[in-house]
Formats: sequence, structure tokens, C-alpha cells
Amino acid sequence: MRILHHMPLSPFSRKVRLALKEKGLDFELRHEKVWERRPEFLALNPAGQVPVLEDEGGQVVVDSTAITEYLEEAYPERLLLGRNVRERAETRRLIAWFDQKFHAEVTLNLVFEKVTKRFFGLGNPDSAAIRMGKQFIGGHLDYIAELSERRRWLAGNDFGLADMAAAAHLSCIDYLGDVPWDEHPRAKDWYVRVKSRPSFRPLLGDHVAGMPPPPHYADLDF
Repeated sequence: MRILHHMPLSPFSRKVRLALKEKGLDFELRHEKVWERRPEFLALNPAGQVPVLEDEGGQVVVDSTAITEYLEEAYPERLLLGRNVRERAETRRLIAWFDQKFHAEVTLNLVFEKVTKRFFGLGNPDSAAIRMGKQFIGGHLDYIAELSERRRWLAGNDFGLADMAAAAHLSCIDYLGDVPWDEHPRAKDWYVRVKSRPSFRPLLGDHVAGMPPPPHYADLDF
């Protein structure tokens, strides 16, 4: 059985989960408490980070970008990076935008401060970092709105890894109730379309102990 080691509010794990579902690949989820530094997990990934994919046949792939590229080559029946070189370049550009720029400006300032610090015992959230994350998210939502108005999906006509990367990060922020959807209706329209996909629904069932999501989190018509 294919195994994905993950954490519920890891956007990189969520991106891989979406890719596996969209490709129609069965897998078992294993919640890895990375702060415990299990020797068995460190043997798979010495960096001690998720996601880690154990594919059928014993292939171990580490890092969300490496995993999605691996899945694209190993299981090409359902393409997620694009159908030609221009689409693939644009998809990769947007994946980098969300996994690097959005992650640094928003995810780290909100999810890390409010959730990750708690599990690693790193002290109280930094209120200045949280304010910064909330300040930056508006510009990213405006960019999503701009892209989705010019194209059917973020990178082109097909739902793909650019949408998955963006939605993976936003879904983690949405779990905390920190996405100002009412101020960005065009971005919300795009997210509603993503949220309604069957591949996305398992993410809506995730729960972090002691931190329930807001009522709208799992609502497809929020």
C-alpha cells in the first residue's frame, strides 16, 4: 500500500494529498508528529520533515515538489503540471509563488505562530508576525482573483498543481479563520470551485486537537 506521511495543517502535505487524489491513486495517511523525531521516520527523511511518500514497490520520495514531479512522471495518465511546455512553466512558477512567497509572507506568520509553535514548545505566538501575515494575505487573494478572471484556473484551462498549491496554503489559513473572504469575493469564487472537488473533501475532515476549525471551514457553500 502507498503511504503518505503527513501533518494535517502542513500545506505541503495537503498539496500532495490533492495530487494523489486527482490522479486516482490509493494511499494510506500516516500522521507524523515530527517534533517526536521518531528514528523510523528519520530513516526515511533525515531532515525530519513531511511530506514523505512511500510508493508501491518501496520507492521513498521526500519534499512536496519532488513528490509531485515524481507522481507526474510515474503516473502520467492524469497530467497536473500542464499539457505543453508553456503551461508547465507557468504552473511551476505559481507553485513556487505559493510554496515560497505565500508561505514566507502568510503561512509562516499565521500557521507557524498559532499552531506549529504550540506543538514544538516554542513559546507564545508573536502578535507582530500574526499582524504581518494578515496584512500580506490580501495581496495574494487579489492576485488569485486576477489570475482566475483571465483563465479558467490559475495556470490555464485545466485544474492543476498551481491551484492545489494555492488552495493547500489557503485551506490551512482558513482552518484558523484568518482568510478575509468577504473582502475578496472573486478569490472566494475560485476557492469555492476548488473546495467542491471530490479530491478536496478529505481535507475538510482534518482536525487539530484542541483547535477546532470555524463553522464555515467544511461548508461548501460558505
